[in-house]
Parts: sequence; C-alpha cells; structure tokens
Amino acid sequence: MPTQSKPRATALAAATLLLSATLAGCGGSDDSKDEDLSAQKLSWKDCPAPDAAEGGGDAPSPLPGGAEWQCATMKAPLDWSKPKGDTVDIALIKAATSGDKGDRIGSLVFNFGGPGGSGVTTLPAFGEDYAKLRTRYDLVSFDPRGVGRSAGIKCEDDSDLDTYFQQDSTPDDDAEQKKLLDNVRGFNNGCDKNAGKTLPHVRTTDAARDMDLMRQVLGDDKLHYFGISYGTELGGVYAHLFPKKVGRAVFDAVVDPTETAEQGSLGQAKGFQLALDNFAKDCTSQLADCPVGDTEQDVKDRIAKLLEDLDSKPIRGLPPRELTQTAATNGIAQSLYSKDFWPYLTQGLEEAYDGDGKILMALSDSMNGRNEDGEYSNIQSANVSINCADDKARYDAEFVEKRLPEFRKASPLFGDYLAWGMVGCTDWAVQGQADHPDVSAEGAPPIVVIGNTGDPATPYEGARKMADELGKGVGVELTYKGQGHGAYDSKNKCVRGAVDGYLLAGTTPKAGTVCS
Repeated sequence: MPTQSKPRATALAAATLLLSATLAGCGGSDDSKDEDLSAQKLSWKDCPAPDAAEGGGDAPSPLPGGAEWQCATMKAPLDWSKPKGDTVDIALIKAATSGDKGDRIGSLVFNFGGPGGSGVTTLPAFGEDYAKLRTRYDLVSFDPRGVGRSAGIKCEDDSDLDTYFQQDSTPDDDAEQKKLLDNVRGFNNGCDKNAGKTLPHVRTTDAARDMDLMRQVLGDDKLHYFGISYGTELGGVYAHLFPKKVGRAVFDAVVDPTETAEQGSLGQAKGFQLALDNFAKDCTSQLADCPVGDTEQDVKDRIAKLLEDLDSKPIRGLPPRELTQTAATNGIAQSLYSKDFWPYLTQGLEEAYDGDGKILMALSDSMNGRNEDGEYSNIQSANVSINCADDKARYDAEFVEKRLPEFRKASPLFGDYLAWGMVGCTDWAVQGQADHPDVSAEGAPPIVVIGNTGDPATPYEGARKMADELGKGVGVELTYKGQGHGAYDSKNKCVRGAVDGYLLAGTTPKAGTVCS
C-alpha cells in the first residue's frame, strides 16, 4: 500500500531491476569530528555487490570498453546544525569520464528518485543510457542518507513486510479501518526503533547539504546535476540553498513543489487514472482482439471487477503468497510507470482473470523492493522516513473519509488506494518540516525542467509549477508528449538532443520547446 504521507514516484529504474529478475545500515559514527569534512579524501575502490538494503545482486559489470565502476564512502555531519558532531557515512559510486582529460567538465551527480532509491545500484544498471554524457563527465550517484548503505532505515523484517504489503489498504468498515491504522502504527514504530538517532536527519534539506559537501569533496566548483522524479525536488531544494553553486542541471519527471501532501496524492490519483485510460485505449486500438477488454470502458470495468473480487477472495500469486486486492492495485500502478511495462500488465490481467496472479504480484514486488528470494531493499522504509520527515501534514482517518469522494472522482480505480495512503505519517515520531519545499533559486543559472504529458506519478502540470517556482530566468520548461514516468530514458531524439546539448555544450533549449 502507499504508506507515505505524500506519495512520490518509486524510482522506476530500481523497480525495473527487480521486475526483470522476477519475471524472466550502517549507522552514524559516535566519534566527534574536528576536521573540515570538505577536505576529506575519498578512497575509491572496486564496488562490492549491493547489500540487502540496496536490493542485493551482483557487483556492477564493467561499462562497454572495460571501464570499472568505483565506490567510496563520504562522511557527512549527522546533524547539519552540529557540523563537528557525529557523522553519517554516505555511499558513492563513480564511472570516470571516457573522454579526453581536457574535455572533462566535472562530475555529473544523479538522483533517480523515490525518495528511497539507491543510486549506487541504479546508476550502473542504466549507465549505458548515459554513455554520451560520460564523454565529458564523471558519472556519480549515491545512496542518500537513510537509503541503502547510507545508514539505511529498515522498519520491519522481511516476513513482517510480506504481511504489511498484503494488507487491506482500502478499508470498508470500522474493523478494517482499525486494523489498517494499527498496522501503520506498528510499521512507523519499527522505523523509529530501528533508525535510532538517524530518523530526524533524513530530510531533503539534509540530503541537499550532503550534495554540496559531495561537490566540494569531488573537487567541483559547481554542482552539475541530473534529477529524476523525487530527484527534481532534491535538486530544487539544493538550488534554493546554494543558487550560486548550481552548474548545469536537468530535472526530469518533475515533482510539483507547490503541493501539500494531500494535493500530491490527489494529483497522483488523476495521473494514474490518465495512464490507465491511455493503456486501455492503446490495447483496444492497437490490437485486433485486446485480451483484457473489448472497449476502453470494458477494460477498466473488468479491472475494477477483478479488484472488487480480490477484496474478499484472493487468488494464487507467487507461492506461498496470494494476490490480494492491495497487491493487485499496487502491481497495476507499477505497470503504468512505463509503456514498456504495458505488455506485462496485459498478460498479468489476462492470467489473473483465469485465477493466476503471479505477474501482478511480481509487479507489486518490484514496487515494494522485494526480490525473488524474499528479501526487501529498504526503498519503502526510506521512502516513508524521508517523506514523513519532510511533510508537515498529519492526516487521520476522519480527514481521509471526508476526502474520499473527491479522490474517487479523480480515479475510480486508484482513489481509495491513494487517499488511505495519506494516513502513513499520522503516528510518525519526528515532526515534519514544511507543507511543501522551497525551491526558489534567484541567482541560479538556467535549469532545464522536463514534463511528460502522460506521466502518472509526477503529473505534467508539475513541470510548469517547478519552472515558475525556481524563478524567472532559472526554470526552462521543455514538454515531452509521451507515456510513462520521465522523458530522457524514453530515448526520444528531441528530448535527448536538448538535454545532451545543454549538459555537454551549455546550449540552453528554448523555453516552451515541445518534443513528441
């Protein structure tokens, strides 16, 4: 279920890794530090295999041409208000530039979203997509604090998470509502217990300050940055805090920085409904015999009937687990992040109608960070921890019930699911920071902001809001008329040309550019 107060997109790249496999913390140091952390020297070594919190798997393979990925650990203040106090270890990964030394611009730092996605595992998995950018940059990413190897927070053990993600997340009566709220409270208490002193210090502002320390430790005068999904919010917060230190920056799949947690949830309800509509239209118009419905409305009606039936009678999933209503809804949502996933959704629905829920469950597992061995990464635990530390709002069941009609109007399929997700921070141990982030960045250079008209998780309208909030002359909006979450990885030539031209040559695209 969506347990976060302000649902933001789970990193698509990280989810894709888990999906492909299925379908075919260290804490802070207790030592006070007197030295200037910006002067620390990183010890780059061959990367180990990702740990469980990062999602597990094998050590990253060399890039084409034999270039090896290198990993290091940077120390940052655990509490940025006490810069000489306890530290937290931040895990980094790098691929050195493939170009001539004289052509090197600097480091290009990536954040792939979540919040909660491990950059240490995601960047090498998709490094070939950024090969052209590596001709002039060292490609760098990291596990933000609270994520993966960077004091990764794990709220419950794997067996408890299996139960938690199978629960009924859209209660129909008082008893189901009480059970949901009790489960959320137990999950949140686990986060508090297991995270220890890290929990108050995983805000986006903390991660932004870590990035500026990273910039200095990497030896760059400016931060060159590529943020995707939640990474756009992180980049916007960085630009607000350090406008004069922004280099060339691109925001793709843009979070609307003006929204409250409630507005963000409602926006996602509309976004996922739009994506489902587009899926239904595509299936019934492209195939002579769409296997999941005869018309667009028939496709959606049959999905709704499936979910209604699963509420009382789950079907077999990935043994020994069954496919519940929540897991199926989660799996459908995951499939809408990319048009490349639509064939999986078609096949998964077709099989579910015959009583086999393994594909929809695999899609749900990929969203939740569960691998085929039953181990969970900490992506969802970190997602909740960061969102609840950021977002000031705390919503109770009474508030959700009042808002249900508007959510259902926005999406008959996802409305209840996303509305009840707003209770995720109700019993959180740490006070949230603000209603929404401040991304105003007067004095920063141009930042390219890309909105995708078919994006379900970060609806298109957010790009314009981000560009406006960054400020006149800073936010430069580019529109991609496409499907899925994000634009650059769609491999659209127009988008790639604009982004590559800006990052590699400093050529700012014309504001209002439209790619299709």
